[in-house]
Amino acid sequence: MDTVMLNKNLLGINGLGRIGKLNLWYQLMLGHFEAYVVNCGREVGKTLDDLIQVIETDSTYGSLHKFLYGMTGRKAEIKVIDANVPIISVDGVPIKILRKARNPKDINWASEGVRIVVDCTGTFLDPGAEVDNPKGSVRGHIEAGAQKVIVSAPFKFKDPARKSADDATTLIYGINHTKFDPLKDQIISAASCTTTGLAHMMKPLFEHHATRQIVTASMSTIHATTNTQSILDSVPSAGASDLRKNRSVLNNIILSTTGAAKTLEQVMPQISQIGFMADSVRVPTSTVSLIILNITFHSQLDKAGEPTVSRAFLNSIYKEASLGSQKDLLIYSERQNVSADLIGSLAAITMEAHETHTRTGFLSLPKEILQSSGLNPLEDISLPVTHAKIFGWYDNELGSYVNCLGKLTQYVDQNLR
Repeated sequence: MDTVMLNKNLLGINGLGRIGKLNLWYQLMLGHFEAYVVNCGREVGKTLDDLIQVIETDSTYGSLHKFLYGMTGRKAEIKVIDANVPIISVDGVPIKILRKARNPKDINWASEGVRIVVDCTGTFLDPGAEVDNPKGSVRGHIEAGAQKVIVSAPFKFKDPARKSADDATTLIYGINHTKFDPLKDQIISAASCTTTGLAHMMKPLFEHHATRQIVTASMSTIHATTNTQSILDSVPSAGASDLRKNRSVLNNIILSTTGAAKTLEQVMPQISQIGFMADSVRVPTSTVSLIILNITFHSQLDKAGEPTVSRAFLNSIYKEASLGSQKDLLIYSERQNVSADLIGSLAAITMEAHETHTRTGFLSLPKEILQSSGLNPLEDISLPVTHAKIFGWYDNELGSYVNCLGKLTQYVDQNLR
C-alpha cells in the first residue's frame, strides 16, 4: 500500500461512470471515508489532467466545486500527489486511480487495504456467477480481498432457476438497511433509483392501518435518459425484442420497462400479495424522474358516509412520515414543482402533494355470487373502494439514488466486524 494511503479508512469504487463519479462526489461531501481507491479499468484520455477533468466536471450537476461549496466561489483544492501511480487529492483526501484490471478478481483490493467496494459498472450483477467466469463476476471482488461488495443496481440472475444467493441481499437505505448482517451478507444490491423512490412512497402506506389494505397498484415512472439509450437511431443487435431501445433519445418519448416492482418485493415482501404492475416512459431530460403511483385501497366510510381515505388523509400520512421515520429521505411538498426544481435534491422521494387525487366507488357483490362461495347473505353487499393517484419526484442519479447508496455504504462500514 502507498504511504499516503496507510492507516486510513478506505473505500473502493469500481467504475467511474455516472454513478461511480457521483458516488465519489457524495462520499467526499460526507467525509466518512479518509481515502479512496477508484478502479477505471483502463486509461482515460491522454494525460492525468484529462482524468482529473472527468472527476471535476459534470454536465448535469456542474462542477465538483459547486457541489461541495455551492455558489460561494470556493474551489476544492485538487493536487497530484504521485503522477506515476497515480494518486491525486481533493482537499487533502487521497484518491488512488487503478487503470489495468477490468475483471473484479484481478483488482487486488487486499493489497490496497480496501474492505468495502461499491461496484458501479452495471456489469457484474449476478451473485450466482462463479469467480472464474470468463466475463467476470461480482464475487471476484471478494476473491480479490474485499470483505463486502455493494452493487449499484438490482441483481440479475442469469440462471432462471436461481432467485437468490445465501450471502447476497438487497438493501435500501431507510427501508430495510438495518437488516444488514455483517456475518452473512457479502454481496449487497442497493436496488435501483426507481425502486428506491417507490419504496419510500409505499412505506408510509404500509405503516398506517387505514392504507395497508391494498387491493391493487401500478406505477409508471416518467424517467430521464440513461447511458444505455442510443443518442441517434441505431441498428438493434441480433435477437433484440425491443426495437425502441435503439431509437434516438434526443427527440422521442420512449415506452420501456422497469423491474422496480419486482425488486421491491425483496425489501418489502408484502408487495408480492398485491397485483402490482410497473412500466417506464423515457423522456429526453438529463435527470429527475417522476413516479405516478395508482393504488386502490379497501376503504371505509365515516359516520357521515364520507370515505376515510381521502386526498387530505393521504397527504397527512406523507407529511407525518417526512417529519418522523423518513425525515430527510421523504420530502413533503405542496409546491407546484417541475423536474428542474429537484435536480440535486438529496431525498429518496419528494411528494408532489398538490397533485394527490382520490375517488371512492363501490364494488357490488350480488348475494348469488356470495352464496356460490358458501356464504349466506340476506342481500347484495356494496363495498367502498378508494382509488388514489399519488406523485413523487426523485433525482434518479445524484439526489435520490446516490444519496441513499452513500448512506447505505456508510452504514455497512460502521457495522463491519
